[in-house]
Formats: sequence, structure tokens, C-alpha cells
Amino acid sequence: MTKFIDIPLMIDSFSFVISGLPYTLGIAGLGFICGLILGCFIALMRLSDKAYWSWPARIFVSIMRGVPMIVVLFVLYFGLPYYNIQLSALICSLIGFSVVSSAYISEIFRSAISAVNKGQWEAATALGLPKAKVIRYIILPQAIRIAIPPLGNVMIDMVKSSSLVAMITVPDIFQNAKIIGGSKWDYMSMYILVAIIYWSLSFLLECGQGILEKRLKLDRS
Repeated sequence: MTKFIDIPLMIDSFSFVISGLPYTLGIAGLGFICGLILGCFIALMRLSDKAYWSWPARIFVSIMRGVPMIVVLFVLYFGLPYYNIQLSALICSLIGFSVVSSAYISEIFRSAISAVNKGQWEAATALGLPKAKVIRYIILPQAIRIAIPPLGNVMIDMVKSSSLVAMITVPDIFQNAKIIGGSKWDYMSMYILVAIIYWSLSFLLECGQGILEKRLKLDRS
């Protein structure tokens, strides 16, 4: 009778599978940081009163939120070579995760900035502060606190979604598991192993997010 899962195989393969962790965390982490920076600028563009700033931002966010990540990765990795632009799988992954995450992060920042009490804007304006300084020193610090919970959710989602880079040959956790599964003819055991690894990573991030939220609440009290 065929085993449902092969635990000895999972244990023996763990070191090889986990060797892809730097790619998984690197792509998710760097993509999140780049998306954070880009998303902040896009949010400010969307909040601008000038149409030539707000409308390009609206279109960008709509496209990036409406196109699946796997399509973006395929366009970058398999599509660009038709135009004599060849990028490595790792670079394509970083670009893809950065631009897609920036669209979601920009909406988080936009709603967080809008949630800041209007009295803060009015008080700063009454003091004669330039708008750039009002945003940088008064509005953004408050908005970031409001944005922490949804930003944590984006980070967790990016760690899980990083498994898609295996489709363009990046040797991450999922790709390594597929290699072992194919060589041993036991995909079920390998898929359960990567499920445990991804759940563990998500759990650690959830704990970190909870600690950060608790500290921010204590600071506000």
C-alpha cells in the first residue's frame, strides 16, 4: 500500500528544500521594501489635486491589482526577450513583486493618510508649514501607525506568493521541493513539507506583527 506521506523522505530532503529560503525571503523582503517606497509615492500621487499626477497613479494601481502575479512574471521573463530584453529570473521576480506590491501598498497608505484627523492638516497649515513638511513630519508618521496591520498582511501574502517564482526557474523553497518530488515520485510528501515551512514563516511574521502592533498601542496610551 502506498504511503500517504513519506516522513523519512521529508526529513532527508529538508536541508535541500530549505536551501531555497534565501530566495524566498529575499524576493519577498526586497520586493516589500521596494514596494513600500514606490507605494508611498504612488499614494501621494493619487491624493494630488492635479490630474496629471492622480490619473497615471490610478491607472497603474488598477492594472497592477487586476493582473495576476504569474502573468506579470511571465511577461517579464518570457515576454521581454521578444524585444531583445533578457533579464534573469531573479531580477524579473524582484521587479514583479515590487511593482505589484506597490499598488496594494499605495492603497493602504492612501486610506491611512485619509484617516488622519483633518485637524492635523488644519493646525499645520495654520502654522504656515509647507505642504511637503506637513506630510513628511506630521501626517506620514501617524499614517504609518494606522497602516501597520494591513502592511503586515501584505508581507505575509508576499512570502506565500513567492512560491510563484518557481514557475520561472528561481530555486526557491517550492522549486527545490518540486525537484525532489519529481526525482522520488512523491510530490505529496514534498508539498506537505513546503506547506509546513510556509505556515511556519507566516506564523513567525504574524507574531512579529502582533508584537509591533502591541508596542504601537502602548506608545499611544
